[in-house]
Amino acid sequence: MPLYEHVMIARQDLSNAQAEGLVEHFSTVLTDNGGSVVDSEYWGVKTMAYKINKNRKGHYAFLKTDAPSTAVQEMERLMRLHDDVMRVMTIKVKEHEEGPSVQMQKKDERGERRERRDR
Repeated sequence: MPLYEHVMIARQDLSNAQAEGLVEHFSTVLTDNGGSVVDSEYWGVKTMAYKINKNRKGHYAFLKTDAPSTAVQEMERLMRLHDDVMRVMTIKVKEHEEGPSVQMQKKDERGERRERRDR
């Protein structure tokens, strides 16, 4: 099955438990349609670069999934219809990276930045 990564932004006025409950809800939708959640991370409340629906902040969540495209489409459809979800981004990947995402790593654990190339 194809591998996907999803980032979801929920409204800032939700509690942490409600935001994590949304992740669990959409994970069950995915598993009910024949997929599986490889890993999920709750990134917490973060400030956004611009306002979305009059909100400056949002609860960020990250999912790594292994699912057929029909299951992903159904999950995205339900996310877009849900009032508490502001944005969803799904990316198809060739393989999932091991360990925590860059957002969850401490600054000193991250790899060095790449050299800038002169034009």
